[in-house]
Amino acid sequence: MHIVVPSSSNTFQKSWIASGRILFLIAISGLGAIGLVVLSALWAGTESDAAALDRQRQLVNARLREQVDQVAHVIGQFGNGYLARVYPASRSAGVSSSLDTVLAGAAGSAISETAMSAFGYDQAFVVDEKAQLSMLTDAKTEKRYRWMKPLFLPLLKDSRLTASQRPTFTDRMPSSLESRRASAVRPNHALANLMRLEGRPTIVGIVAINEAPEGQPQPTRQFLIVVRFLDGAALDELSRQQGLNGARFARTADADENEVAFQIDATANGEPIGFIVWRPDLPGSRVIGRLMPALSIAALVIAVLFSMLLVRLRSSLGELKRSELHARQLALHDVLTDLPNRALFAMRFEECLAETRHSTERSAVALLDLDRFKAVNDTFGHAAGDELIRMAAERIRSVLRPGDTLARLGGDEFALLLRDIRNDDKVLLSICDAIVAELGRPFPLLRGEAVARVGGSIGLTIVPDAGRTADDLMRYADVALYEAKMGGRGQWRVYSPSMDGGRNARDILKNELREVLAKGTASSAESAQTGPGSTRPDFGSLEVYYQTVHRAEGGYAASGAEALVRWRHSQRGLLTPASFIPAAEEGGLIDALGFWVLRESCKAACNWPEDTFVAVNVSPAQLRRPNFAEEVIAVLEETGLPPSRLELELTESSLIEDNSDIYTVLKSLRSRGIQISLDDFGTGFSCLSHLVRFDIDRIKIDRSFVSQLGAKANGAAIIGAIVTLSRNLGISTTAEGVETEYQRDFLTALGCTDLQGYFFSKPVPLRELDCFAKSEGGAEPRTIASGAIA
Repeated sequence: MHIVVPSSSNTFQKSWIASGRILFLIAISGLGAIGLVVLSALWAGTESDAAALDRQRQLVNARLREQVDQVAHVIGQFGNGYLARVYPASRSAGVSSSLDTVLAGAAGSAISETAMSAFGYDQAFVVDEKAQLSMLTDAKTEKRYRWMKPLFLPLLKDSRLTASQRPTFTDRMPSSLESRRASAVRPNHALANLMRLEGRPTIVGIVAINEAPEGQPQPTRQFLIVVRFLDGAALDELSRQQGLNGARFARTADADENEVAFQIDATANGEPIGFIVWRPDLPGSRVIGRLMPALSIAALVIAVLFSMLLVRLRSSLGELKRSELHARQLALHDVLTDLPNRALFAMRFEECLAETRHSTERSAVALLDLDRFKAVNDTFGHAAGDELIRMAAERIRSVLRPGDTLARLGGDEFALLLRDIRNDDKVLLSICDAIVAELGRPFPLLRGEAVARVGGSIGLTIVPDAGRTADDLMRYADVALYEAKMGGRGQWRVYSPSMDGGRNARDILKNELREVLAKGTASSAESAQTGPGSTRPDFGSLEVYYQTVHRAEGGYAASGAEALVRWRHSQRGLLTPASFIPAAEEGGLIDALGFWVLRESCKAACNWPEDTFVAVNVSPAQLRRPNFAEEVIAVLEETGLPPSRLELELTESSLIEDNSDIYTVLKSLRSRGIQISLDDFGTGFSCLSHLVRFDIDRIKIDRSFVSQLGAKANGAAIIGAIVTLSRNLGISTTAEGVETEYQRDFLTALGCTDLQGYFFSKPVPLRELDCFAKSEGGAEPRTIASGAIA
């Protein structure tokens, strides 16, 4: 992915040209008005002024050269002295590569601090041959160095820094002590240049500080780079020494009428880097000022006009600059969260890949999206959805390191670029676990009027372990994200090559399930045609298992059973819903699967006692079908099961959309006598208004609350509150996950009307369901063989 950001140079150039034309016209007008008056006087003072100006410029030029030479001399002495003091001692100690050890980390910082505090430099850096920092520093200084780094690279490659040349910073004869040091360590060679840094004229000095003695291997070379800006204290000192009145630095030669500008050229290429502007001591002009007061008045008028136009020009350019920055911000950042967008993330990702190709650094790229975000957006509106996105972005950003990149790709999708994860998984483990935990906490929305629990899933891939192209790595991260979602959401996965095979396996599983469902929906005649002579592969059959529900009073007799689908695969064995329901949802087969379970359950319940019921789970996708109620009634009429004996179990996520269509469907079902129950109450988007508006008949208390009985006091308090609420509203309650006698007795004492769990019965096939008297001798469990859907 490549991003092209439009340059604003043409806009600035046009603005400067237009403003320059205005200034030129005004200047011509002013000069034409006073030209005849001052012409003779100007000639008289021209020669005097020219001589004075030339003398001052020579002094300024000489002083600048002197300062450049002084920087080279000082850092040369500093570097040579440091090398002569440190290197022989380390060599005598027999430590290999000792200078690298000395200059690493805190030593580099100490050298930098010494250069700034002792010699008054504005900035000092210790770097290696590749211009990488070899010192401990804060984020601000590191960021500042990154901007300066491209300008330092040519200096590091300058041939004058090689050890083959003689020192350039002193011409005196070395003492005997220095001679002995020079015999052990080659002298350092300093280099100082004038250049522009951060838009300011600057003297940059560089010296190697770890030359090895002749005959010994050269370690990784280290350099000290010092920076002295000329537009601050250095310019004030130059102004005092040379008598430059009102000296200042300007990027352009914008000297006023009574000022002169001296151009500063870069040492390396002679390009102008700025101007020193001052008010010169001009004898001729002084005479003109005394003789011609009118000249001063005219000059004042022109200066005022120029100043006003300059202010206006700068104001216009400032507005243009702000507009450009705003446009760049919009182009590379997400408007809602102010995070980098897809374009900026692609740029940083490409930079990471480029750096990884030439280093051993390992990074990770991750894709993240929020679970159940659409339900929140549809229920509470786009304003709540936007608020959720912003809060999620802040939570994710709070657990990342300063160097990591978080970007929003769109909707509820985010991307992460985690740099420098080294060779252990502790960084990934801590960051991913923290993100999943943060997203798993409730999100208060709409000023506390709503609370959403969404969670998040993450898919990661390692750079460069998985590959070196951006497209491949992003695809691998997407595969890992899919695995995380299929594993139950609210978790993270790292890509492995086996996942691609897993995706193919899921596609195969969807096709096999489609074949099984197609065979079950085929007519008897079609089944006969594809019977003995059929060459279709056998993928097994679907079965309905039943887990009984027991009354809490009267000896805990069975009051009904919940239908649970199983797939007895011919090759994979018995598969639970967790193994194939995600594939059914992804392949659009959930509706067909749900109605098959409904039909088989109703047929089986016809053989049960008349005071029992069968509970069938309904997916949100089925509930959203406009003709869902008519299809359920058709199944009841086909099987002959009374509507009052059918209970449809809905999840809270099914009702979160809370739209009129769902309300109409449930109202139609309730009018026919069909019972409606709310499954896993208290674990999703709980809303008490659902109990009243949708006229719920039964609440199923989630097993997570039941498991806390006897272990945490909160479990009993929550169950007691739910039971009290249900009793007041006239709603039945079924406690799921009952596994001990203590739980059974406690829930009965709290007032639960029904109980369900392994303590009473595990899910069993119909032929093993012996708690209903009429089931004896009943039909065998109906199964679906393989087939095809057109």
